[in-house]
Amino acid sequence: MGKNGCGKSTLLALLKNEISADGGSYTFPGSWQLAWVNQETPALPQAALEYVIDGDREYRQLEAQLHDANERNDGHAIATIHGKLDAIDAWSIRSRAASLLHGLGFSNEQLERPVSDFSGGWRMRLNLAQALICRSDLLLLDEPTNHLDLDAVIWLEKWLKSYQGTLILISHDRDFLDPIVDKIIHIEQQSMFEYTGNYSSFEVQRATRLAQQQAMYESQQERVAHLQSYIDRFRAKATKAKQAQSRIKMLERMELIAPAHVDNPFRFSFRAPESLPNPLLKMEKVSAGYGDRIILDSIKLNLVPGSRIGLLGRNGAGKSTLIKLLAGELAPVSGEIGLAKGIKLGYFAQHQLEYLRATNHLFNIWHV
Repeated sequence: MGKNGCGKSTLLALLKNEISADGGSYTFPGSWQLAWVNQETPALPQAALEYVIDGDREYRQLEAQLHDANERNDGHAIATIHGKLDAIDAWSIRSRAASLLHGLGFSNEQLERPVSDFSGGWRMRLNLAQALICRSDLLLLDEPTNHLDLDAVIWLEKWLKSYQGTLILISHDRDFLDPIVDKIIHIEQQSMFEYTGNYSSFEVQRATRLAQQQAMYESQQERVAHLQSYIDRFRAKATKAKQAQSRIKMLERMELIAPAHVDNPFRFSFRAPESLPNPLLKMEKVSAGYGDRIILDSIKLNLVPGSRIGLLGRNGAGKSTLIKLLAGELAPVSGEIGLAKGIKLGYFAQHQLEYLRATNHLFNIWHV
């Protein structure tokens, strides 16, 4: 845990050996198998299921060795490799890969589709499945729920609770963290503090620690002020010089306690709109889809000022399609959409980066 920029992802990069330590040393068992989610997925022609199976590197190596042994008709090597494949339950790998993909929201039809067919968010799900299929001893997950819907998050939570290895998880979702973790490492001011228990327990323990630290700091400051006052008062007097010098040495030896540090709270506010016509938007018998496939049919919707609306539905039900209609990113196949005059829309897409061109500067990103 820790605020943005405190070093959480840097710590994971160090464990993955992507960066080197500037000082000190760290070790972990050389026999350990590490797994993590790749951040890039090239537009491969490979089927989604086969791409996920690539996450089990030992299986792929044994598969290649078996192919070579069969080519050479080496019966002894074939028998040896079959024994190793049995040991890693290789014969169930396709069903295990399919189960992971189903849990993350993929349909049976999508399993054989090429990776290049999927959007960036769905490719990240493929990368997550690839990390999960690896028979790892240490699993590193950095915000794994970013591209997942509610059903997939619930499935992932259940999967991680049954994971047998060591898990290091970065997440800002306390509801996701609480049932999974039994230890919290909090990073602040370039130091790490360890707490036993889940996130809710961490909050209580940290508040107690900060209160104790602040009380100790204030008590010590009173002691320092008292000693300094004595020194200032008597150091010039010959009869008290020895006592004053003793207190000076006492101050020099004192290990000062820092005041309790609390991260600055995040503050954000929405500017008041220039106008709030009622209704803001109306839909009458709107149908929408892609090509010949209709996703939404005869939708009627009336948006009024102050509404707070949540969209629920299975994958492919049309949630993102409806948002695109509201944002003007998608034209309806039929029906009418009426947007009140002067309305300004704020829109953050599910996979926002897909809407950015490579030539965009940072300034432009905030004005998509």
